[in-house]
Amino acid sequence: MLGYIVKRTLGAIASLFIVITLIFLLLRMMPMEGYFGAEYDKLSEETRASLLAEKGLDKPILVQLVDFYKNLLKGDLGKSWIYRPNYPIVKILESKIPYSLKIGLISMAFSLVAGIPLGAMMACFKGKLGDKIGTAFIAIVEALPTAVLMLFVQLYFSSWFKLSLLFDKNRPSTWILPILSISLLSICTYAMWMRRYMIDNINMDYVKLARAKGVRSSRLMFRHIFKNAFVPMAQFLPGSVLSTIIGSIYVEHLYSIPGTGGLLIDVIQRQDNTMVQTLVLLYAAIGIIGMFLGDILMAVLDPRIRFVKKGDDR
Repeated sequence: MLGYIVKRTLGAIASLFIVITLIFLLLRMMPMEGYFGAEYDKLSEETRASLLAEKGLDKPILVQLVDFYKNLLKGDLGKSWIYRPNYPIVKILESKIPYSLKIGLISMAFSLVAGIPLGAMMACFKGKLGDKIGTAFIAIVEALPTAVLMLFVQLYFSSWFKLSLLFDKNRPSTWILPILSISLLSICTYAMWMRRYMIDNINMDYVKLARAKGVRSSRLMFRHIFKNAFVPMAQFLPGSVLSTIIGSIYVEHLYSIPGTGGLLIDVIQRQDNTMVQTLVLLYAAIGIIGMFLGDILMAVLDPRIRFVKKGDDR
């Protein structure tokens, strides 16, 4: 397993380096107006050149890239140019992340508590009424465009249950709709995959042998089938936890939550390139790290998981 972890670690580092470098280079190719905002046309050429030199943007692109990595290793993400002029981006994120983290963690907990038992129930009653109802629910939620689904939750649930559409950190009732909006798709995802993995295990030889020996169905289902089916599900958990830090872009914007998700839309609209660069890098890095930790967690739960060459047996 150690070899598997080492290879996964090296692969994750290489992927992270490639993604960060590409994002940096692509954003540096954008028009310089993005570093000046609405003031660009009002500035003289000398002033623009002076500001670019001050930020190190007049240097060759490779020199800028090396400087960027040096600052990144020191924990320096740079400063905002337009959103909050000359204000450290790290401090901006420190004020935004707690909102996304609280909403995200609650949403993820609710998704796990609702989604995994739903999938297990559907597997236990495969082909019966409970399975059909659960399948219909998943099909409807997955088929609807995300924007339509979010608007449905926002409009109808707010009127049915008299809930506010605007987020207020001091009013817990205003947290319900954002949490529900974030949770719906995750509930369906967890339920769908848990059902699939459990049904796959039900058809395996060890289950048939246990039944032939007289093991009770309830014990077999929850002490063996559910446990083995949860191993591949564990791959999603680290990524889900990390994703809560950066929040949901659409949901936070929809409910005016002052988190990092809504922040990305705001800085894109304002063309604050340094902020856009940092947030895009953050999203990319968390995605890669989440997949890496998911692979490691699966290897820990099931030591049989390892790298194989093409044509080898598992």
